[in-house]
Amino acid sequence: MIAGSLIRISRILARKAEALRFPEPPVAHVYNPLVYARVAHEAYLSRYADGRKRVVFLGMNPGPFGMMQTAVPFGEVTVVRDWLGIESGVERPEREHPRRPVEGFGTTRSEVSGRRLWGLFRERFGVPGDFFTGHFVANYCPLALLESSGRNFTPDRLPSTAARPLTEVCDAHLREMVRILEPRWVVGVGNFARRRAGEALRDLPVRLGHILHPSPASPAANRDWAGRATAQLREQGIWSG
Repeated sequence: MIAGSLIRISRILARKAEALRFPEPPVAHVYNPLVYARVAHEAYLSRYADGRKRVVFLGMNPGPFGMMQTAVPFGEVTVVRDWLGIESGVERPEREHPRRPVEGFGTTRSEVSGRRLWGLFRERFGVPGDFFTGHFVANYCPLALLESSGRNFTPDRLPSTAARPLTEVCDAHLREMVRILEPRWVVGVGNFARRRAGEALRDLPVRLGHILHPSPASPAANRDWAGRATAQLREQGIWSG
């Protein structure tokens, strides 16, 4: 069973990622939604990783108002609840930053990146079943890293001594996920995910693509991100029509 295999390796990833340690500063808090929101994450895998996929979209790591709350990659809460049909209780991290509380499905904040990405899929495919027949969405790194101010600290900014153990764990998980799902394409959402996929999957029979990251921090993403991403997917031969 494909979903069961992904759940199994997600638990291994959760355990190995939980054991990692990061320098403070810059990292003051580490959140692992595969641990405190495991029920929601495994509901996502059980429902939507039920077969092999043609395309896997790969993000970087949890955002503060997306996967950090719902345990679904790019998991803007209203999309996860109202379109994907997933809602569950969510526990809290052992060490929680006061400026970044985990409110789970009760959060009133919206993750712009997730709203844009899932909004594109909803607009194109209509219902989740049509999207997930050939597609899946995952994140490379399961951990959210926070600075002492509460600001998100992305994995691409880690010093090499701290980054190496993390990439070893995440590369191994990505390779296993690709072996299980057997996609034709892995599409990096943003440059970091594209680079890591290129390193981790260089010996596997999979094609690599990329799209612009939907983060509002990118000026280009704030000008018709959906249109730009769709054009990129068509140009690479990942989508047609």
